[in-house]
Amino acid sequence: MEYNEDDAIRRMRGAVAGAEAYDDDQLLNLIDIIFDYYDENGDLEIDIDSDDSDDDIAAIAAYATRLLAKDAGNEISPEHIAPLIEAEIDYELSLI
Repeated sequence: MEYNEDDAIRRMRGAVAGAEAYDDDQLLNLIDIIFDYYDENGDLEIDIDSDDSDDDIAAIAAYATRLLAKDAGNEISPEHIAPLIEAEIDYELSLI
């Protein structure tokens, strides 16, 4: 299966209570940040190991939190960042 941003957004909204308040652009921005993290870390082909996934999600969430804090247009609550990232990664892994 091929990655579909609309499906990723649906997965994110379905997994996180309150995520329906974020418009598609907000969630797409977070998806872009996730892929920027992969790019900066030389890992565009995700290979999150289930043993290390919490650490990986925490690292991506920390990165996203720093970037979103600088974004005046950001509406995503800090407490939603890690769960939204986890939901997006779950979507990615479902494609494998």
